[in-house]
Amino acid sequence: MRRWIRVLCPLIMTVILMSFGFNATSKVEVPESLRVNEPTPVLFPKNKTEFNASMTMPPFLGSSYIGFKEALAFKESQGNYFTTNTLGYLGKYQFGIGTLQLMGVYNATTFLNDPALQERVFLTNIERNKWILRRDIKRFVGKKMGGVEITESGILAAAHLAGAGNVKKYLRSYGSKDVKDAYGTSIAKYMKKFSGYDISKIPAKRNPRV
Repeated sequence: MRRWIRVLCPLIMTVILMSFGFNATSKVEVPESLRVNEPTPVLFPKNKTEFNASMTMPPFLGSSYIGFKEALAFKESQGNYFTTNTLGYLGKYQFGIGTLQLMGVYNATTFLNDPALQERVFLTNIERNKWILRRDIKRFVGKKMGGVEITESGILAAAHLAGAGNVKKYLRSYGSKDVKDAYGTSIAKYMKKFSGYDISKIPAKRNPRV
C-alpha cells in the first residue's frame, strides 16, 4: 500500500499543478490609478536639470546651427542654463552683464531664470558678431593660421569667447595677437574646436536687440 502511495502522490501533484498552467495570452489588468493616459507635466525651470559630472562630450547634433550652439554651450557650462561662474558670467552660454546690456537685457536674475531668453540672446549675439566681422569672414575663411583652417563658425565661436574686436586683431595679425580668457582658453583653441559648422543661414545684423 505504501508503495502505491509513493507512486501516486507525485502523479497527483503533477496533475494539480498542470491544471493551474499559465496562459501566455492572458492580459494583465492595470489598475486605473496606475494608468498613464497622457504626458506627465514637467516642472521647468523650477525643477532644474541635474548635470552628470562624468559627462565629457556633448551630444552630437550635427554640423548645423543647432549643433554649433549646443557644442559651444557644453564647453561654456555643460549646457546648464542656471549656472554662474566664478567671474560672474551667466547661464548656458556664459554671458557677461556688459554684453547682455548691449542687446537690451538689464536684469541678470530674469535672464538666468529664463532659458528661452538665453537662447534669443545667444542668437542675437551671433547676428551682431557676424555683422561686426563680416569683412574678416569674407577675407579669411578658407585660409590657415597655425595649421588651423579658418571657418565662419570658428570665427564666431572665438568672438563669443574673446569679443569681436580681439578676433579682428587675431585674424589681421595672422594669429600673432592671440588672447586668452581668465581660464586660459585662447582664440586659436576656439577657432580649431568649433570649425566646420554651417551657420551660413544666420543673418548678419547691425546692432540687433532682443
